[in-house]
Amino acid sequence: QVQLVESGGGLVQAGGSLTLSCAASELTFRNYHVGWYRQSPGKEREFVARLNRHNSNPFYADSVKGRFTISRDNAKNTVNLQMNGLTPEDTANYLCNARSILTADGYWGQGTQVTVSS
Repeated sequence: QVQLVESGGGLVQAGGSLTLSCAASELTFRNYHVGWYRQSPGKEREFVARLNRHNSNPFYADSVKGRFTISRDNAKNTVNLQMNGLTPEDTANYLCNARSILTADGYWGQGTQVTVSS
């Protein structure tokens, strides 16, 4: 079955950096657009960044533009999110998403928690 497994979260001080990684299995990764979302308790899931299957045209939420960078490695079936200049407002559970370019299939990981202390 398809699995997306996130890693790399943790506790970091404001101004610090983290790199999140999402490993995909049991899917033809190059046929999926990928993205990162985040969710805090009591809040709706929020878009963070996305990247098409060709590893081009990254698109970011205004709140993270200039601080976060999304990238993917189709050979390794992974998508990363480099996060710099973290603020307490970035505290959330970060989830990886893969969306097929061929069908309506979409998949989510369980998420990795990022906590930024002030």
